[in-house]
Amino acid sequence: MNYKNVTIIYVLFILLISCKNQDKNIPFPVASWETSTFEAEGLNRAPFDELESGIEKGVYGNVDQLLLIKNGKLVFDQSFSNDYEEISKGKSGILGCGFMTCKDSTVFGDYNYYHPNWHPYYQNQQVHTLQSVTKSISSIMIGVAINRGDIKGTDVKVLDFFDDYDLSNVEESLKSATLENLLTMQLGMEWHETDRPLDSTNTTGQLEASQNWIQFTLNQPMDTIPGTKWVYNSGASQLMSGIIKKATGFYIDEYAEKHLFTPLGIKDYHWKKTPAGYTDTEGGLFLKAEDLAKIGLLMLNNGQWNGQQIITSEWVKRSTMKHVEFDNKKGYGYQWWREDRDQVEIWACKGFGNQYLLVFPKFETIAVVNSWNIFDEKTENILEATNTAVIQSNIQ
Repeated sequence: MNYKNVTIIYVLFILLISCKNQDKNIPFPVASWETSTFEAEGLNRAPFDELESGIEKGVYGNVDQLLLIKNGKLVFDQSFSNDYEEISKGKSGILGCGFMTCKDSTVFGDYNYYHPNWHPYYQNQQVHTLQSVTKSISSIMIGVAINRGDIKGTDVKVLDFFDDYDLSNVEESLKSATLENLLTMQLGMEWHETDRPLDSTNTTGQLEASQNWIQFTLNQPMDTIPGTKWVYNSGASQLMSGIIKKATGFYIDEYAEKHLFTPLGIKDYHWKKTPAGYTDTEGGLFLKAEDLAKIGLLMLNNGQWNGQQIITSEWVKRSTMKHVEFDNKKGYGYQWWREDRDQVEIWACKGFGNQYLLVFPKFETIAVVNSWNIFDEKTENILEATNTAVIQSNIQ
């Protein structure tokens, strides 16, 4: 083969690679998502038709919206109607009071989980409660602060950000806890959330009933050395609110609006405040489903958004890796879950009432589920059903 032929083959090879990379360029939604179809994106629609049918039959309870993004394009977006006035009527308890059940729906304020004025949509707006999905987005803001130099790194001590608080009751072992320990839910603190019913014995319920959530958390007893035991702890997640305020001078909602929401074109949101005025980072954010999907696209694109590096690719990697692995081979990262199944990696944000942001990097696919299953009905698992539908739709 002569030199000329070799040159031609090399040029053709470069062009082929270039075209292949061009095909993988993800369109970033500016005003709205570019729409496409299952067929155009190489997807099998049947699994989503089956999932949609189950939702409409009520198999999965009160599902409000299901959204699917493939290759940066919106291929499925279906909202479902639920009469929360009727559903919540007569409901009352530690979570609040339902429609026409309490004399004044504001008695619980933003934390009335039963009343349709407050949940799942906020004040008749399109923004939907995300609950603990908020933790994952707050973790992104920690990554933003590190990327911008406002926080040195994850090896900094947690208590360094709380010298304005009363630390006289803080146990000695908490003094060694790092931001890394906090992010991975290995703070070492005694916290009863997932092992208790939603009553007065639940530590998170006690947190939300307190006047100063950060001080309440700092006062909790320790039960192990930081970094040695995984315990789901919403109080630890609330500390991120104080950390961002101390490190940047801004409340985390202000910081997010400037450095995350505005670059991603997220204009509509509500973020609850605690009695002390801090942003609720354990479960207070409300977003539209299509805007929550933008967070998934940011992560899928290694922290880069339309030419701007919001968080580093290393932060994405560390956020979504299994710092802690559970017996079922699932795991936990920096306030992000790993819901892997069928040898498919799934990055997940999960919230009370069945709120989910699911990222499938292998398939360049994002799914969002908004529901409000808090009224004690028995339902099928919408998370598992959605994961199944996404995987099956991607495998022809």
